[in-house]
Amino acid sequence: MKILSSGVLRGPVAGLVGLAAVAGTLGMFGPAAPVAHAATPPPHFADGFGLTVVSQPKWRDGNRRTFTFKVKSDQVPAYSVLPGQVSGEHTVMVTLPAGYDGGAATRYPVNYTLHGAPEYPEAPRNQVITERATKGVPLITVTPNGGSRGWYSNWVNPGALGRQNWETFHLDQLIPLVDANLKTIAGKKGRAVSGHSMGGFGAFLYAEHRPELFSYVGSFSSGLDLNPEMRAAVVGSELMPAYGTPTVAADAIFGSPVWPLDTVWNKQSPAQHIKALRGMGVAMYTGDGGNLTVDPVMAVAENRVRQTALTTAARLRAEGIPYRFADYRDGSAWAKGCNGKHSQQACLQADMNDFVKLIMKRFARS
Repeated sequence: MKILSSGVLRGPVAGLVGLAAVAGTLGMFGPAAPVAHAATPPPHFADGFGLTVVSQPKWRDGNRRTFTFKVKSDQVPAYSVLPGQVSGEHTVMVTLPAGYDGGAATRYPVNYTLHGAPEYPEAPRNQVITERATKGVPLITVTPNGGSRGWYSNWVNPGALGRQNWETFHLDQLIPLVDANLKTIAGKKGRAVSGHSMGGFGAFLYAEHRPELFSYVGSFSSGLDLNPEMRAAVVGSELMPAYGTPTVAADAIFGSPVWPLDTVWNKQSPAQHIKALRGMGVAMYTGDGGNLTVDPVMAVAENRVRQTALTTAARLRAEGIPYRFADYRDGSAWAKGCNGKHSQQACLQADMNDFVKLIMKRFARS
């Protein structure tokens, strides 16, 4: 494993990518080990900021640290759904620190962590990763619905679905709703954003578009440069039923990906707009796919998103912006069970463990 920080880039990048190579996958794992209980019952949420609460928080299990609730948003009134989802109802998963008391004076920083595609925000492994990484840590974690192919963006041509303003939904509606209903440290000094795969793309996009909202940004195996390979992956996610139904047009999210009609693609490519991250904590995590002949789709997917992280790191270094880059190659030195491939729970757990430590150090200094 190599840990690269502000200025050290080395090692070749090899391999080709197919249309669906940069896809996230659903990992279904068992519940986390029991931990100390938070307050009972879970907090109550009031409507506001353009959101209607259609299902009040319910504990996910007897640990009583993680709950989900559902909202409707006028910014994303309907969306492509995975099995079991209801179009227009957005599940939000929240993990509280042990001992959280809504009636106490103590307030907590928040990490907004964004899921990949196609994935559910409340996927069991997301809960496991979050609860393990934050055990004993005074931190609230929020995982909102980002859609199976939302790409955390305000779409250019949403068509029959109607408005798909995912960025507006999350930044202008959900964040203030969370601050109004939970004991958060509202403001940049108490807020981070991170994500896996599509979610890491969204995290960097949000941090660059609204740097006044976040003090730290993290990417876990994410395509941060909308190069031709990543464009193919996004277009594939629009057209493939595995990413939700109904499918959408190839130009629905960012418009045409072909020059000279690709203006929005260029504006939305995080690697090209890193100047906005100056003064913010920045962290990236990626493997290289390990043996590309083993689980080749996930191996090649990770290999190619690594290239986008290298591009982003080079641009950060050129701008003199400090960053942490955990480039753990085949994963053998990063975490037990991590094989350097895309969407591996052991790798993502180690990524989140490290990121939580980083942001808590930043929050402690704020």
